[in-house]
Amino acid sequence: MISTERLALVLALAAGLGGAPQALAKPPLSASDWLSGSVQQPDNISSWRPGDPRPPELKRKTKREIAPSGAVEPVGVTRLGEGNPDGKGTVSPRAAGLPPGLWGESDSEVLIRLIRQSSPRLPALRRLERRLLAAQLRPPQAAPGQDGALFLARVDKLLDMGATGAAKELLKAAGPGDPERFRRLFDIALLSGDEAQACETMDRTPGVAPSFPARIFCLALGGDWTAAALVFHGAEGLGQIDPQMAALLARYLDDGYADSSDELPPPLVATPLDLRLYEAIGQPLPSSALPLAFALADLDQNGGWKARLDAAERLARAGAIPASQLRAIYLEQKPAASGGVWDRAAAVQALAAALAERDPDATAAALPPAFQAMVAAGLGPALAEMAGAEVGAMGLDGQPGRIALWLALQAAQPQVVADPPADAAAFDLWLLHFAEGEPEAAPPTGEGEDRAALLFPAFLGPSERDVPEEAARLILADKRGEALLGAIADVDAGLDGDLPRAARGLRVLRVLGQQEIARQAVVELVLAPVMLPPAGGGTP
Repeated sequence: MISTERLALVLALAAGLGGAPQALAKPPLSASDWLSGSVQQPDNISSWRPGDPRPPELKRKTKREIAPSGAVEPVGVTRLGEGNPDGKGTVSPRAAGLPPGLWGESDSEVLIRLIRQSSPRLPALRRLERRLLAAQLRPPQAAPGQDGALFLARVDKLLDMGATGAAKELLKAAGPGDPERFRRLFDIALLSGDEAQACETMDRTPGVAPSFPARIFCLALGGDWTAAALVFHGAEGLGQIDPQMAALLARYLDDGYADSSDELPPPLVATPLDLRLYEAIGQPLPSSALPLAFALADLDQNGGWKARLDAAERLARAGAIPASQLRAIYLEQKPAASGGVWDRAAAVQALAAALAERDPDATAAALPPAFQAMVAAGLGPALAEMAGAEVGAMGLDGQPGRIALWLALQAAQPQVVADPPADAAAFDLWLLHFAEGEPEAAPPTGEGEDRAALLFPAFLGPSERDVPEEAARLILADKRGEALLGAIADVDAGLDGDLPRAARGLRVLRVLGQQEIARQAVVELVLAPVMLPPAGGGTP
């Protein structure tokens, strides 16, 4: 048996409580409640007594801590605080197309609520939101002790969008010293297969007290299985590990379970640490039922091609990875079967082969099947991103030519269509010129008129006169960030058929300097019935 005192000593050494940060009194600010508890609240160890469930502070000084003499120590250098992370970003305001003082007089709690609620579906609006979340803007007003709350909300929104790379870069810009920031960096490393990096970051991050499961995982990953087992049994004996996690760690550490036919039940809410531990014991959790960011774990080469295809399609559908990455995965192998994702892979491969040969006839034959297969799976915008510029520049006619025009417009590449289809409809030509910023005339009557006719007036004349009252009030009060987030939600509502609301949002976007985004959003709303399956399969 291990004595209570020895257990306490082992646990204190393992968790690094001597340099623990101040207790985290605030509840998690993230909407992503799947984040691991990779750091723990430090304990109030000054009142510990033998038999208490908390480990004691180590009182004995080490040789390194004892001064070698009574001489005055040399002047040391201490790094100052990193400042308010709410002002951190990875993109300059100019590069993001936003004013540095976008947040102005807004309260951070209001902005946090709006960011959590925001979930645009139009690709143009997603791009705008990504720039907004990554931009280095002046911090807004915040209640005492709330500095950094907006920063974490921005990171969590990127994680919810599946943009783990952007979230990681944003966290690195602020540094990992804060436990909540470190917690997110640790989980991103787990999701991207960088477990070793996650554990190294934990070891070299001062002021972070790792949780016992995270410390046990990292000790075992580093090859120190004896220490991992000792810490596990000690922490379990003191009730420091949740029973379900304890059962999972027991199987992770003891290969005696390898031949057991009994499987552990999946967790109610899986975390990235759960994902890696279940994978290690031979019970991988399917990422399709987990939050979007978990699909990133299936992109590595450890799983099969089918798992990689499913994950890449899910991420590309949400705009979380570039379509070029999806295209590369489609082209990795020959389809092993037919139906579903295999048909899409075959269709994209046929189109890619025709484009590689620069063969207009072969492209015209391969384009319609690829378009139909991808749109049916909600991947029309992804196909536009991966091939819209190429097919739009080939001068195709007939139905392939019309599809090529749609894809070029959806990809925001109208300039490549130097030779529109000879049999193009009047409305298609109007939409092409509108995307290029040319026409001032209303759309022609016919197909698509109901949508374009309601949206086009938002681009006529000085839009300041027609800005909705609520948005005008926010702009005059120097709360342009709130107005911008509201406009994003309004324009995106056009996908649900609320085109008058979308038109109001377009006017606000124009007043706030987002002319190109507003114009592309109109193009995407008009094309939605042919590019996105939920809106039906009609033509504009």
